[in-house]
Amino acid sequence: MVRVTLVSALVAGALATCAAAAQTREEKVRSDKQKVEVQGYWIYNDLPKAYEDAKKTGKPIIAVLRCLPCEECVKLDDELIDADERVKPLLERFVRVRLVSTNGLDLSLFQFDTDQSFAVFLFNADGAIYGRFGTRSHRKNWVGDVSVDGMAKAMQGALALHKNYLSNKAELALKRGPMPEFARPELFPNLKDKYQATLDYKGQVVQSCIHCHQIGDALRDLAFRRKQKLPETILFPYPHPKAIGLILDPKEMATVLSVEAGSPADKAGFKAGDVIRKLAGQTPLSIADVQWVLNAASPAGAELKADIMRGGKAEQAILKLEPNWRQRDDIAWRSSTWGLRRKALGGMFLVDLTEEERAQAKLDPKTTALRVEHVGQYAPHDLANRAGVRKNDILIAFDGRTDLGRETDVIAYALRNKQPGERLGMTLLRGGQTHTLSLAFTD
Repeated sequence: MVRVTLVSALVAGALATCAAAAQTREEKVRSDKQKVEVQGYWIYNDLPKAYEDAKKTGKPIIAVLRCLPCEECVKLDDELIDADERVKPLLERFVRVRLVSTNGLDLSLFQFDTDQSFAVFLFNADGAIYGRFGTRSHRKNWVGDVSVDGMAKAMQGALALHKNYLSNKAELALKRGPMPEFARPELFPNLKDKYQATLDYKGQVVQSCIHCHQIGDALRDLAFRRKQKLPETILFPYPHPKAIGLILDPKEMATVLSVEAGSPADKAGFKAGDVIRKLAGQTPLSIADVQWVLNAASPAGAELKADIMRGGKAEQAILKLEPNWRQRDDIAWRSSTWGLRRKALGGMFLVDLTEEERAQAKLDPKTTALRVEHVGQYAPHDLANRAGVRKNDILIAFDGRTDLGRETDVIAYALRNKQPGERLGMTLLRGGQTHTLSLAFTD
């Protein structure tokens, strides 16, 4: 619902600014509730009411999980709410419900990439999911992942599946995952003593909200509490299709724009213009639906059958995923990665060097070269700072490894190979001089 902004609280002015921002968020959430309820076009945060209406009308349900007041997805959301001509006639054929928090959310139904701040579910009164919509692979830039046209196409696809329900019930069962260990977010160990099943509109509603990303955080926290090595399914959740070299058109349901040379998608034979009709037995309505299939695939490798249309002719492709294929994905954009940076990098935020910067530093283009964009100054994100790391240092070796090309690779290496208390050696380039430092891997 609301993403937390990290604000330094060292002086009274900063405290006042923080309090004002919190009040502003509180006002935005309450005014949004009032506006939507007065308009009456969307059911506000009441899924049981949506089920009731769906059973009465026979309509499918569209549920929008909308982070408030996240500015990153306002444009797309406002275009939907404000009756965009491509979407308005389709919305009329659905029972419409807006969910602004995950408190009390049924996690057996709502399984999705929780680093999204705008996610759409299309399903029926039986709980059969027709499709998902809502994808991003950048912290702020949504271009290339979602569009209103794509949203309209996904809704059209859902209506077609709804028309043929029950004959497609077996296929639709593949769009739901196994029962989760915890049925609702507030039951996770790190959340159960802090949150309730409903928002506190009589008190501080913003502080009572469980954000989408906190579900992913809770899964990681659970693995750490149990002293488990973080599973790749949790470290690399909902891999983006481009991680396997498949670039899909955000304006269509599942149409290939381009294919990365030498990628798994290329080896499978996918070509630009291919329309994916089925993937692993499922009808994908969006990029998010393709992510759902990929997320269910084994990290140890899998073969996924694809039925495609190419130039009006039916074709088939077998997508072969090699072991550790998920590691091709990039998690650096995810808000949940900030917690992993604290654990694996001591609070560093690393970015790729440009080709020009590499050339100026006389660094091999194939070796590790990551600039320290930010280093945490305050506990518990200050371990790298205390170890001597400085902003604009260039990391050129990590625990003796010089082949970790992305920040994602460095984080994944530390989490997979180190235990709390172990130390990691780092070689940094600063002002043309190398510095060797040691960083403690934390719990």
